[in-house]
Amino acid sequence: MKPAPFLYYRPDSVEEALAALAQQGDDAKLLAGGQSLVPMMNFRLAQPAALVDLAGVGELVGIRRNGALEIGAMTRQSAVMDAAVVAETAPLLVEALTWVGHTANRNRGTFGGSVAHADPAAELPAALLALEAEMLVAGPAGARVVPADDFFLFYLTTALEPDELLRAVRVPAAPDPKRRVVAFTEVARRRGDFALAGVALVADLDAAGAVARAAIALLGVDGRPVRMADAEALLAGGSLADAALRGAVAARTRDALDPASDHHGSAEYRKDVAAALVERALRQAALRAGQAPAGEDGR
Repeated sequence: MKPAPFLYYRPDSVEEALAALAQQGDDAKLLAGGQSLVPMMNFRLAQPAALVDLAGVGELVGIRRNGALEIGAMTRQSAVMDAAVVAETAPLLVEALTWVGHTANRNRGTFGGSVAHADPAAELPAALLALEAEMLVAGPAGARVVPADDFFLFYLTTALEPDELLRAVRVPAAPDPKRRVVAFTEVARRRGDFALAGVALVADLDAAGAVARAAIALLGVDGRPVRMADAEALLAGGSLADAALRGAVAARTRDALDPASDHHGSAEYRKDVAAALVERALRQAALRAGQAPAGEDGR
């Protein structure tokens, strides 16, 4: 379990990192936290000719709020999880991070590393899709902004070009934070494993408590995180307290899915689990909005 030989670069700036990528071309890989790439290299599933280690690029670390919330790509997952400003402005990210691996993984893993790795069963890509986040990308041609829905393309594949890197992630502010409810839940074989299926839910309520806007993003059911547009449309204008509506949204989610079968579970199993998780997330949201009927909890 040793990686194949490789060249190692440790730049001090984004410009130096981009120069190293340009020099090595498609044969280079960026090293962020290493929680996914290093095991793949040890098993020789990945054999890059060069690693560009971003650990020394301080400008990629930090959490800033200027209307929107901006999280530097090299910010540790644990730092994001513990930041009061994230809990205040994007609590869905905190909730999603509680499902990511274990404490040791979150202490080493970086926010942007998980996002750029783009595992379809990972929690952060789905949460960012539900939050309609934007990816701030740096490259030799300059900076560009990529919406989350355009960033995640397929299994371990993003819109990043080989000579680009993810600089930060920007999460827009909620229209009214006091009227936003979120929920995140998943099913895995063991706590800390990648999810067999999961759901990230965002619901913005109007003054009467009805759903003005909803975002339902699923993980583990496709080659990328996916939004359930038809299910969201069904939920719009309704009440989270309506059990029949929650069941209908879950059923519509199931009907929209076409997951692949693998050794972890059949396609039918994943569809059933995803639908059940959507209903569970809606119950959690109803409880948090103070709309759950007496005797009903979010489980």
